[in-house]
Amino acid sequence: MHMILERIRQFGEMIKFEHTVFALPFAYLGAFLANCDLPSGSQLLWITLAMVGARTAAMALNRLIDRHIDARNPRTASRALPKGLLSVTEVWFYVAAAWALLLVSAWQLNPLNQALPLTVRLMPIAVVVLTLYSYTKRFTWLCHFVLGLSLGLAPVGSWVGVTGRIEFPAVLLGLAVLTWVAGFDIIYACQDYDFDRQEGIYSIPAVFGIKNALLVSALLHVFTVFFLGWAGMILAMGYFYWLGVLVAVAILIYEHSLVTPTDLSKLDAAFFNMNGILSVLMFGFTFADLLFGHLISL
Repeated sequence: MHMILERIRQFGEMIKFEHTVFALPFAYLGAFLANCDLPSGSQLLWITLAMVGARTAAMALNRLIDRHIDARNPRTASRALPKGLLSVTEVWFYVAAAWALLLVSAWQLNPLNQALPLTVRLMPIAVVVLTLYSYTKRFTWLCHFVLGLSLGLAPVGSWVGVTGRIEFPAVLLGLAVLTWVAGFDIIYACQDYDFDRQEGIYSIPAVFGIKNALLVSALLHVFTVFFLGWAGMILAMGYFYWLGVLVAVAILIYEHSLVTPTDLSKLDAAFFNMNGILSVLMFGFTFADLLFGHLISL
């Protein structure tokens, strides 16, 4: 039993399970804003399980597909697959289990009692995007946008899970997440600048240089705020939501102040801490707006 638990722990560490916090609050955001009301406990449960399944499968696939590259990169050579702590067969098993969890969760999110729920019909798109990302860095610097799209599907999918429809505000939330994730992934890729250029791996820092990459990242985060604002206006959100947007702006500005073309020493803080805080707080302020916003407007 101890050995099984240890291998599960190693797998969780390999896929950075704790980083699910990046996208999960935005998935909840889509569910809460779909009807500008609180979703049911059942809906929240299946949305959570769908997110866990999708992200687990995506990260495990990424580690499988990139295991030979990871073995050559000093930063990633200590990961479980390059070191042989987990076998390829084991990780494929986890991928299959995660896809199964996503399928079951998508099927349960069926508000219109459709014979084939829209969430299930859209699942192949999610699978293709989540799988494609790991290959894109081999031929295009647009890989950051594919990663952004994979996480941007989270609020769209949860919106569909609650309403059974794709609506424009959901698309705006998806675009907000897409640009946010692509922006911070560009910052993260700066640390592999030398290795990526040596190996012929495509990323915006490797192709255009770190200085230009940080400018692109900042521009993408301007669009993040724009899309959050546009969605807020369409949904007629209240003061708490807009306060959350202002807090997100402050966090993004601080995040970009932590890294410069000549100093990436605080990159981990910019990538892990600031983005996790942003997603949780943005959801928290939106939740507060739905609960208490009407009291302020009276």
